[in-house]
Amino acid sequence: MIITVASFKGGVGKTTTAIHLAAFLQGQAKTLLIDADPNRSAQGWANRGELPFAVMDEWQAQAAPYQHVVIDTQARPTPDDLSALANTCDLLVLPTMPDILSLDALVLTIEYLQAIRTHHYRILITSIPPKPSRAGQEVKTLLKEANIPVFETGIRRFAAFQKAAMAGIPVYAVKDPRAEAGWQDYEAVGQEILQLMPNLRANGLS
Repeated sequence: MIITVASFKGGVGKTTTAIHLAAFLQGQAKTLLIDADPNRSAQGWANRGELPFAVMDEWQAQAAPYQHVVIDTQARPTPDDLSALANTCDLLVLPTMPDILSLDALVLTIEYLQAIRTHHYRILITSIPPKPSRAGQEVKTLLKEANIPVFETGIRRFAAFQKAAMAGIPVYAVKDPRAEAGWQDYEAVGQEILQLMPNLRANGLS
């Protein structure tokens, strides 16, 4: 299974998502994270500590020994890049924060994906603020009303993710009272992906 994480906007949790989806999939089978972002954010994360899966750049990567591959891509891909990414993965995961600037960028991404008739993508709402804010739920409702595929689970905004990035470890290994909740969010997204895959393949969308 190949999962590609992409976004037209930086700072929306793209690398954090790639790291934690790879950590989840590693629990299912041997997983490789390919850091195809010129900033090498995923490799920097790995170099600061220890991750439970292999991290390589696109020049080093050899997918053969791995059953799952997660690709962290460059922010703001060109339309041609986005088309290539969509056509070479099982699922394109598009993180977005529930704010207007992130949503503006997301609209451009979705318009292009629809133009090239790509359907095997899902929106992941990240950095959801705590209650009483309803921003995360409101954005999910808007996307569903527009018939845009979105994960049922969103990723809540926790400082534990920043601590994990600084320490070079997955969030579940951080000493923080909200670390487990952050990991549970990504576990739930991972389970959604596993449930989604047979349907995508059966419909010939991947």
